[in-house]
Amino acid sequence: MRIGILGGGQLGRMLALAGYPLGLHFRFLDPAPDAPAGQVGELVVGAYDDPEALGSLVESVDLVTYEFENVPAGAVEWLTGRVPAYPPPRALETAQDRLSEKRLFEACGIPVPAYAPVSSEDELEHALASIGLPALLKTRRLGYDGKGQARIMDGSMASAAWRQLGGVPCLLERLVPFDREVSVLAARSRDGSTTVYPIVENEHREGILFCSRAPARNERRHLQEMAEAYARRVLDALDYVGMLAIEFFVVDDQLLANEMAPRVHNSGHWTIEGAETSQFEQHLRAILGLPLGEVNLRGYTGMVNLLGSLPPLEALLRVPGAHVHIYGKAPRPRRKLGHVTVLAASAEERERRLAQLFEVIERAGEPAPRA
Repeated sequence: MRIGILGGGQLGRMLALAGYPLGLHFRFLDPAPDAPAGQVGELVVGAYDDPEALGSLVESVDLVTYEFENVPAGAVEWLTGRVPAYPPPRALETAQDRLSEKRLFEACGIPVPAYAPVSSEDELEHALASIGLPALLKTRRLGYDGKGQARIMDGSMASAAWRQLGGVPCLLERLVPFDREVSVLAARSRDGSTTVYPIVENEHREGILFCSRAPARNERRHLQEMAEAYARRVLDALDYVGMLAIEFFVVDDQLLANEMAPRVHNSGHWTIEGAETSQFEQHLRAILGLPLGEVNLRGYTGMVNLLGSLPPLEALLRVPGAHVHIYGKAPRPRRKLGHVTVLAASAEERERRLAQLFEVIERAGEPAPRA
């Protein structure tokens, strides 16, 4: 069985590493000749919308998936006429437009922060009057890892924010005073069966995920039940196949949906060591129509992204319970170069091990929050 993957980043690389024990083979399409997935599979170098490159990708593959939600939806539509492609194009199209995403959440009965579409500076002024301040102006498309966003703390900042984002169609969103951020990872197979992982607590740095904890600290059973119900509604509404991540704000012990990712997700990297079935294997099982795996926790897990530079490998491996994943990418500010997962028998032990890991990162010159 050969699977074609749009995108050759670290997520594609980890999908292949999860698939080889199952006897699967992989071919990737990515514009970058040094894409990390090229280390572990056949790499077709070309643009995502290049018909010749797409033709090379689907040659002799049984189905196609993607590891990057900003691939052109039209490319996935083109592929579906030749081989099965999962998750479905509709999911990709919805996730690529923040307005469509918000409307899907609302149609599924999932609360979201107050928002308004904005297509001009005049509309921005009207939206601010109705939404209130402080607010966050977001481009409707192509925003991730903190990109495509501008805070508006008072009315005098509105015009600059509009210009900063290039005057493209945007969404104005009320800045939510949330207690914490969490995400839920869910999978739906081709036969409609679903599994949902325990909710994950996330910490961001400059809009980029830095640390995830599974299970979340001070976990609340009703939040898990709420997240599971919301995830299943979205999966069913989209007739979804594959892994899906939804990020939430926790506000007054309730969940407000922020955004979703129709793919394996950074906040699920902990599952490689921390869950009975990793999100990467689960995604492959789902798109192939295989039985979904169990999602039970193996302990208390923390995952930390290595951003911009890499601490010494020896120092990372000295942290008890540490599992290091290096992606083979050239260092660059804010770039995800790898991650480290720590596994522990208790929440307290997890925090001690994370504190040790944070100290290693600090000594390497990358400031880290204290546990």
